[in-house]
Amino acid sequence: MRITTVLLLLGFLPAAAQRPLQRDLREHEQTLAPYVLSPQPIVDKMLELANIKPGDLVYDLGCGDGRILITAAQRYKAHGVGIEISPKLVEMTSALVKRLGLQEQVEIRLGNILEVKFSDADVVTLYLETNSNEMLRPAMEKQLRPGTRVVSHDFEVRGWKTAKVEKIHAYNRNHTIYLYEIGAPASVKAPPKKKAAQAKAQ
Repeated sequence: MRITTVLLLLGFLPAAAQRPLQRDLREHEQTLAPYVLSPQPIVDKMLELANIKPGDLVYDLGCGDGRILITAAQRYKAHGVGIEISPKLVEMTSALVKRLGLQEQVEIRLGNILEVKFSDADVVTLYLETNSNEMLRPAMEKQLRPGTRVVSHDFEVRGWKTAKVEKIHAYNRNHTIYLYEIGAPASVKAPPKKKAAQAKAQ
């Protein structure tokens, strides 16, 4: 029931409430991605693929209206941190989180996703662009722990092997969802074959 209420609040804002966002959202054109909402069926599938468990910490990098984090908190009892560059969106989304009584589970922070720390994440969600994901990739590889799941809507992370790819039709077009799982640290290597063979002979 509360999920339905959130969708109504997010999807049918009156024009008067949307107008203050127009100037503020122009910032997105000069950053990593424009502000585009993910349809709720896509949000649901992203969270399903991420296999979220109660208590997991979900980071949404470029969280917009917060619908991914709100859904994760309500449906999966997860905690969430949203990073958003638009001050107006941070203000509006934080107010919605508070209105829904989720402020103990969800936090919306103002910031540039290329400059934030998210090493404590269990799940990272993205809806950027392929080049933006490529810019973000070094930080993710450096910060994210083995086992962390990364879910990207429509745009792949080049150079990463997908754990799963799903296609879904929503709002009159096809969408692709990419799931990645951070592997073991590169520093953990098997012993060279020659040495392994010598050890076996001994």
